[in-house]
Amino acid sequence: MSDRLNAAQAALTAGRRDEAIEHLSAAIAEDPARTVQVYRALVVQLYNAGRFAEGEAAAAKGLERYPRDYDLLNTRGVLLRKLRRQAEAVPLFEAAIKLQPKSLAAQQNLGNVLIDLNELTKAEAMFTKLIRLEPRNSEYHRQLGRTLSKLGKIEPALMRLRTAISVKRDNADAWLDMIGVLNEELRTAEAEETIDKALAIAPHDLRLAESKAMVMRRAGDLTRCEAFLEEQLPANPNVAWIHYQLGMLVADRDRERANYHLEKAYQLDPGRLETATALVETWERSRIGDEGAYIEKAYQLALSLLPRRNEFTDAANKILTDVFVRVADYDALDAVGDFETLGRSWARHGRHTALLKQLARVRSDADRLELVEQHRIWGRDQETAAARRKIARPAPRPADGKIRLGFMSSDLRQHPVGYFAMPLFDHVDPRFEVYVYSFNQGQPDPAQRHIESRIKAYRWWRDIGVPKAAENIAADQLDILIELGGSTHMNKLEVMAYRPAPVQASWLGYPHSAGLSTIDYFICDPYSRPTKDEYLVETPLVMPHTWLALGQQFFVDRHAIAAEMPSDRNGFVTYGTANNPHKYTREVLRQWARVVAATPGSKFAFVRPEASGESFRRNIEKQFALEGVSADRIIWRAVRGAHLPHYNDIDITLDPFPLTGGTTTTETLWMGVPLVSMVGEAFFERLSYSILSNAGFGDLCARTLDEYLEIALKLAADVDRRREFRTTIRDRLRASPLGQTEQFAADFYAMIHRAVTERPGLKKTA
Repeated sequence: MSDRLNAAQAALTAGRRDEAIEHLSAAIAEDPARTVQVYRALVVQLYNAGRFAEGEAAAAKGLERYPRDYDLLNTRGVLLRKLRRQAEAVPLFEAAIKLQPKSLAAQQNLGNVLIDLNELTKAEAMFTKLIRLEPRNSEYHRQLGRTLSKLGKIEPALMRLRTAISVKRDNADAWLDMIGVLNEELRTAEAEETIDKALAIAPHDLRLAESKAMVMRRAGDLTRCEAFLEEQLPANPNVAWIHYQLGMLVADRDRERANYHLEKAYQLDPGRLETATALVETWERSRIGDEGAYIEKAYQLALSLLPRRNEFTDAANKILTDVFVRVADYDALDAVGDFETLGRSWARHGRHTALLKQLARVRSDADRLELVEQHRIWGRDQETAAARRKIARPAPRPADGKIRLGFMSSDLRQHPVGYFAMPLFDHVDPRFEVYVYSFNQGQPDPAQRHIESRIKAYRWWRDIGVPKAAENIAADQLDILIELGGSTHMNKLEVMAYRPAPVQASWLGYPHSAGLSTIDYFICDPYSRPTKDEYLVETPLVMPHTWLALGQQFFVDRHAIAAEMPSDRNGFVTYGTANNPHKYTREVLRQWARVVAATPGSKFAFVRPEASGESFRRNIEKQFALEGVSADRIIWRAVRGAHLPHYNDIDITLDPFPLTGGTTTTETLWMGVPLVSMVGEAFFERLSYSILSNAGFGDLCARTLDEYLEIALKLAADVDRRREFRTTIRDRLRASPLGQTEQFAADFYAMIHRAVTERPGLKKTA
């Protein structure tokens, strides 16, 4: 044995692993012909040290010299799995199995990788075979149970997990998997009973206690969950998971408290990726104090996590995507993942909210169709799950001459959805009885109280799970249910998978098909309707003029349009936007910069809360600089909510694309500022086109980038048109279909009456 190997052995004996790794690496570098045992030892020590990339490289080097070594093949496969390179691991495990077909380690590892790759039928066959060979192996039963649950074979999965526990009662992972399956199926009582049994066997396993909180959260039993966590805290003030769960629980209603607990959890356990990403998320969502500073903190922490991207879960990918989009760091965004891989993975794992960020990344017709498929993937899984979870349904009610219309949204309050939907509550058709279903975690506001006073029933369920919400809605015996929130904050789109009403539709809150075949209709208008029905899962239900109207309670003259144009005051034209950065892309920012560059002396204003953040400003400035626009030509207005008066400092708004403005488009027009927009093929590419066309300004909509630039430059030069626009716009909007709220309501109710009584054009389910 060489001196290097002796030194490595001595270091290992003394517990100095890193030193041993150094000696083993040097020994191989000095003489690559070292025995296979030296390569194995180095790879094992690198694995144990968590240095997976180095371990995989060392194993690959060893296999160059010893290509038929079972241990190196198997261990390299395990390391590749740790690096999230599962597809590369498969042939290594298969080669190892051929070498030693009676050795089961590589077969088990191959089964685990097949689960990761969602090749579940193959994984089921592999673990079934392993159980035949070793029927008393608890882990094989557990992994078969996991596989079966992913295949939707819930009862066989639970049977296998129970077998795993009967073979090895203290198999905590099997207990946790069983709890996870029951929780996913919303079988809350069984899940909690299982937790109590597991805790009786392993009373000090903190993962089991945490799972109890997770079960209550998933069931919507938030009050009891909070009480349970608060009970744990006095005796365990420095247990990270308690702070983590409390932070996640209260985030929707008390952001400061959520920040405190998640910051504490991170201090106590900074290495846990789930905790770190939760802290990124809560900072990014903080709407208190200096919002830009919170975003900056979230961004810097997110950047520090990027080197660990091989460990990222779908949740981590979603959270980091949100932050990188928010600060316009497109290089970091690209590093997280590509359009198809991320979208399909989010869809398969039930993360519908993440798909909203996909809309702005569409570049081609293939992307549009891919986006529809991503939503369908999510929808099929939700429908399969709903079919397993039966809800009670009353018998059809006797005909009484009324149509019962339900709106499901947590945003029918002082919120853009409330602004646009309000005409329907101001002018209720007497043929209808109207119900509203809300899961809002906040407090009632005047808009909510106004809606409540105008309708049959306002059901407000703060603490409720999805199946129970579906069952309660079904109990109202609706004729049609319209969801207005998609999967946005505090909404429960999954309810629609249970079909609590015989006819169902989507409208207003989410600018794309939800993905559920149980939603029959998608409400649009002749302008916003996609150019191909393939861009929708649902059947288009088309309003005669406009798909939204300006609620009179919100579009009022409280904010005056300044008499003097900004260009008159300043001596230069100011372009600008108040749109959310999730609608920006490199292409959008470069196009805006081209417009500014082509307009002598002009500037561009970003009216966004992110504008106080250093990185947001720097990343935007970098994109503008590529078109020759210097940083001093960019104006930053860091505001949230109180942004309408800032339109008095903007001459022309430039719309993002392909995901165009909606609320911001109506606001910019209301404040007397013309808007230039791009028209695309899908619904989300035609929102501004619809609004502008209904307002009488369809000529401000471009079909190409060159036309976009041309329209903007023409507007900048046409001072008289811009001045006339400011002085007449509100009267024009009120006289347009957008402002004729009573007629809009009449058209809407007539359309819904026809949908219920005639069910026009319904497609077969996908």
